Amino acid sequence: MTEDWRTSVVMAVYHRVDPEHFARALGSMMEQTLAPDEVVVVEDGPLGPGLLAVLDEFAGHRVPLVRVALPENRGSAIAAQAGLEVAQYPWIVRMDSDDVAVPERLQVQMDAVRAGDVDVLGAAMEEFDGEEDRVVGTRALPLEHDEIARYARINSPVNNPTAVIRREHLVAVGGYRPVPLMEDYDVFARLLAHGSRFRNLPQALVRFRAGEAMFDRRSGRGMLRAERMMQRNLVRYGLVSRPRSWGNFVARSAFRALPRTALRRAYGRLFHRR
Repeated sequence: MTEDWRTSVVMAVYHRVDPEHFARALGSMMEQTLAPDEVVVVEDGPLGPGLLAVLDEFAGHRVPLVRVALPENRGSAIAAQAGLEVAQYPWIVRMDSDDVAVPERLQVQMDAVRAGDVDVLGAAMEEFDGEEDRVVGTRALPLEHDEIARYARINSPVNNPTAVIRREHLVAVGGYRPVPLMEDYDVFARLLAHGSRFRNLPQALVRFRAGEAMFDRRSGRGMLRAERMMQRNLVRYGLVSRPRSWGNFVARSAFRALPRTALRRAYGRLFHRR
């Protein structure tokens, strides 16, 4: 039987997203050189008039726009799961509501999916601060499955805004679960434990909006509790031992506790391609 390569883009948006950023993100997926077969946008709670106007603007686009409205803001995991449940096609393409996909993103990734044994495909991404041309670094992760699986013991192994995932596997592992602040890491860990094949591309296919807000999220309240939950999950999924989970907890928490200037420097050394 011929495999079905059709794609569903899944995005979530909530009221604090800048409408201009959202319009740029949504437009970058609608105008791909290889068009997606649908774009599913989950409205994570009531949106303001600016965001609603963006959705109305794209309603008549050649790429079908499917809207899912949640009555209240429930967070990224529940929103992503709502999008997954509505998505019709076998390949789920993740995209954030304030980032920018390069025009050939989907073409490059689907060519790679067709070419080989892969169920989860990510890519590098350029991080920018303010204007799109103000690139502060390229976040690149391990490329091949075995090194990705090793890396997943200490950190999320795929840049989530670049992910393309076989829908069948996402459903098999239970989809997205509310693991505060670490939903993406959690789903990739479950997919690895399930036996899904991973790969990352070296090309930067998404431009990621970085800046102070990114570091605020990484060092904000609740991170210690979220980290402990994530480490327990890694033990439960069989990815790390209990002693290793405590080592991870100490190391990752110490990293986040660094002063902001030192945190920026350490982040760049750890994640930015040199």
